[in-house]
Amino acid sequence: MLNGRPRRREELLFHLGTRSPRELWLVIVDASASTRRHQALSDAKGLLAQLFDDAYRQRARLALLTASGAVPKWQVQGLKASSGLRNWLDGLGAGGGTPLLAALGEAGQWLTARRKRFPAEQQRLLVVTDGRLREWSALPVLECPGLVVDIERGPIRLGRSKVLAAQLQTEYRHIDELFPG
Repeated sequence: MLNGRPRRREELLFHLGTRSPRELWLVIVDASASTRRHQALSDAKGLLAQLFDDAYRQRARLALLTASGAVPKWQVQGLKASSGLRNWLDGLGAGGGTPLLAALGEAGQWLTARRKRFPAEQQRLLVVTDGRLREWSALPVLECPGLVVDIERGPIRLGRSKVLAAQLQTEYRHIDELFPG
């Protein structure tokens, strides 16, 4: 360059390698009827609000999948975190069954396809659930670091979220560890 002006074609090109790889946070929220008990989903909303704010500040991309009713539903797929997520979160209610296993399977396929498109992207997984699933067989391999946040509350806890985390090969935390009452 001469006085800040490019002299060769190579000096005009944008070099992608100069930027740090972007992050993708895949969040799966169990909003089944059982999460209404003991304010579990309400507490999870506080955690999610903080997560969305952190994603916005860190310029991370978000993918958001809800597991309630009969089938999982994508809310956002790989977009930058925005204030619109707050409106979705305010309107999030619990009900229906727990299609969490279907959500995990769909998430696994989506992550694999995304990894092919964005190989440098750092993917992370967060599963927010009370673990109240009847039974499950083999779980998909998601091939990214993850965390299962257990929102199960009440006097009788089944502890299935801990088993789920172990089988997914992710970390496990109870929401009370993250937000001590």
